[in-house]
Amino acid sequence: MRKTLKEALRVGVATKKYPFAPIKVPEDMRGKPEYNKSQCICCAACAVACPPNAIQVFPDIINGSIKWQIDLGRCIFCGRCEEACPTRAIWLGPEFELAVMTRDDLLEDANFELAQCEQCGKYYAPKKQVEYLSKLYETIHPGGKGADAVQVAAAHDIHICTECKAKNDGLRRSESLYDEGGR
Repeated sequence: MRKTLKEALRVGVATKKYPFAPIKVPEDMRGKPEYNKSQCICCAACAVACPPNAIQVFPDIINGSIKWQIDLGRCIFCGRCEEACPTRAIWLGPEFELAVMTRDDLLEDANFELAQCEQCGKYYAPKKQVEYLSKLYETIHPGGKGADAVQVAAAHDIHICTECKAKNDGLRRSESLYDEGGR
């Protein structure tokens, strides 16, 4: 016993005072996902990249809204959501303590508006995503300068649903056939 006590005194304290004192985490620690709604365009890239389906998107076409939700109880802290996000709206922070009283406390969500098609009026995509793509196009081709006919059509198609895009593409194809001396 004396030998064990002597060795313990030589080595010193080997444990941390956690949870009674905060623990210092490494700078690149992958903890709980942090989310900034104002940066999010609700593109669902994070939901597609999430292996355990901790992030999900629920569209409500009737009311024109879309709900983004993360279940921290399912999250495996892999960081795929952070890699997939084009606007850096989600990242892994240093917080790792997730003790809660109920499972519902592990859910975080945000609601977004859906944009309406300019031609038929149906809801088709998150409004913030449409605005983001419009701004992105405008930074690439300010005032439409340097854009060819296909790029101009694509910029206009940002504001319409897939069904109307298909109709427009059919019309464009038939017009180009007539221009080329087709049928």
